[in-house]
Amino acid sequence: MSEGPAGPPPLRPFGLRLHHDGRWSHEGQPILNRRLREHFDRSVRYLATDRKFVVTLRHFRGEIEVEEAAFFVRSFDAGSGRIALSDGSEETLDPSTLALSPIDGALLCRAKRALAAEGLLARFAHGAHAELMQAVEEAQGGLALRIGSTLHPIPEL
Repeated sequence: MSEGPAGPPPLRPFGLRLHHDGRWSHEGQPILNRRLREHFDRSVRYLATDRKFVVTLRHFRGEIEVEEAAFFVRSFDAGSGRIALSDGSEETLDPSTLALSPIDGALLCRAKRALAAEGLLARFAHGAHAELMQAVEEAQGGLALRIGSTLHPIPEL
């Protein structure tokens, strides 16, 4: 009796690591090719059922090790509150999720709540951080983020 196809092999880390600052390395060696790094940035996916991050390269799909955040905020639009993420997607920022990285104090938020109820960490790139900080104002009881004409309280950072 013949069994059907076994399906894809189980996902395992294969030495590809996404560092907290957005650098990629493979088995401890930095990935220097800019186009390959950009491809990896765009192809990061979260598999909610496996609770793993993967990247794809042609027909290959492999699990990656994520040091802190698998996504990076590339830009912030204060008029709409939209953030552009490193995988090419966009969504509205939830200011209540802003936090500081315990590694180096960089700004983080939670994104991709459709994939995980608590959201997945996204780290602000320098330019996006600067764009967000231009929209921060002092308000009663602390700081607030102006999105359009509305002030949104932000957590104490």
